[in-house]
Amino acid sequence: MKTTFFKKYIGDKAFYKGVLAVAVPMMVQNGITNFVNMLDNIMVGRLGTEAMSGVSIVNQFMFIFNLLIFGAVSAAGIFTAQYFGSGNDTGIRHTFRFKLLICTVSALLGIVAFALLDDELITLFLHESEGTGDLALTLAYGKEYLFVTLIGLVPYALTQAYASTLRETSETVMPMIASLVAVGTNFLLNLLLIFGLLGLPALGVTGAAIATVTSRAVELFVLVIFAHRRSERFTYLKGLYRSLKVPAALVASIFKKGIPIMANELFWAIAMVLRNQAYSVRGLDAVAAQNICSTLFNVFNVVYISLGSSIAIIVGKQLGAGEFDNARDTARKMLAFSVLASGLMAVLLSVSGLFFPYIYDTSAEVRTLATYMMAISALSMPFAAYANAAYFTMRSGGQVFVTILFDSVYMWVVVVPLCMSLAYLTPLGIYPMFAICQLTEGIKSLFGMLLLRRGTWVKRLVSDENEATPSEEKIPQ
Repeated sequence: MKTTFFKKYIGDKAFYKGVLAVAVPMMVQNGITNFVNMLDNIMVGRLGTEAMSGVSIVNQFMFIFNLLIFGAVSAAGIFTAQYFGSGNDTGIRHTFRFKLLICTVSALLGIVAFALLDDELITLFLHESEGTGDLALTLAYGKEYLFVTLIGLVPYALTQAYASTLRETSETVMPMIASLVAVGTNFLLNLLLIFGLLGLPALGVTGAAIATVTSRAVELFVLVIFAHRRSERFTYLKGLYRSLKVPAALVASIFKKGIPIMANELFWAIAMVLRNQAYSVRGLDAVAAQNICSTLFNVFNVVYISLGSSIAIIVGKQLGAGEFDNARDTARKMLAFSVLASGLMAVLLSVSGLFFPYIYDTSAEVRTLATYMMAISALSMPFAAYANAAYFTMRSGGQVFVTILFDSVYMWVVVVPLCMSLAYLTPLGIYPMFAICQLTEGIKSLFGMLLLRRGTWVKRLVSDENEATPSEEKIPQ
């Protein structure tokens, strides 16, 4: 029994070597990015609760944009990974073009929307309550930060198009290096521009925004130069910009299988922001504490987030190559690995939460609340890890309806109504309210387990020929 269990859920040395070869560069990239973001957040936090909260509120909406772009590249990425598995350069080239077009359009629309609705969006998070700071000052800081940040939306979007395609074609190191260069640039400029070091003016939150925009431009430059100077290796790049035409059949397939995923990411992100907005009803202390909690949480969740993305790449490639039994086995073992790894990260998060909030220049009430939020987030992390891995497993086989049902529909049917009801219809304090809302991850993970057992995600989407027309091959269960 024990031997069977380990054989089923625990891989051998070769398995973990292969998984980590894909996952570790992403972990390093995302980990360093989030670590530097944490340092940036601390720097802004040294400017006071209002500055920290204003930037945090704007970043809630940047989170929606980032997830929209992630959904856009992931939509085409389903096909990129499987085209790579079948050796189809033409298909990869067309999916890349699709990413470039949709990312550019999404970025331009995002700039217009944020510029027109800046006041309305930021004030959603500003509520009077006992112990609240200066709401008008918080709004002013938020608008100041947003205005500059909008400049970086286009380079960010194009960076994701390049980085995702490189990863899906087994080049995970260069996106990591480009990200490291970018975060290093961001950190250095934050030091210089927020506090005015080396004779430069102290620009505060504006300095933080300039640093972010500059780092995004640098990351894009590094990726573009690297990729196009190695077109003999990345042969799908040859002729990429000779035309922006994407075959209608492929566009139709991406819209059918992929765009619903893009919509899912968008609506999931909006739901997450609405959940956090419900917390803000309890006052600016809740906004500040949630910012501190999420900053540290994002440092530790890179393990299960990266493992989830690795599932989409590794299992997607196996499905594209027709290795269906291997895909099932790989997915099962990576699910187990993700949960175990996240358990360790949860312990580290909980311990770190005892001292991390004291780095910030804020009130004792905010620090205490942030420590509590980290402990609750640590409890929910293994469940979140399983749900994340389940989502990417189902997505690797193009299970559009199921992933939407599992992800965004669950958020809108269960989490958002629950959080909004607690916030607006009850006098429940932020402590029990936060715990109830966060632990809904447990229900979601159970839901994911039931969906995976159906096995309908084991599906091939692309053809073997070096052509751009996709096919779909369902595998009997």
